[in-house]
Amino acid sequence: MPRLSVTSIVRKLKQESTIAIWQKHKNILSKNFWKEHTFWSDGYFVCSIGEASPDTVRQYILSQG
Repeated sequence: MPRLSVTSIVRKLKQESTIAIWQKHKNILSKNFWKEHTFWSDGYFVCSIGEASPDTVRQYILSQG
């Protein structure tokens, strides 16, 4: 039985990577993200390998802008 939810893993991944990216590239990012220290979009997509076709995943990625 998993101890962590997918949501909590994704949230932690986004938090930690945002902090690391901002620390490394603050001068560049502050020019485009001056109001708040964001980096990722709000949503995420998760499925097991057997549930989604490559076209489904591709469409999701393309719709993220």
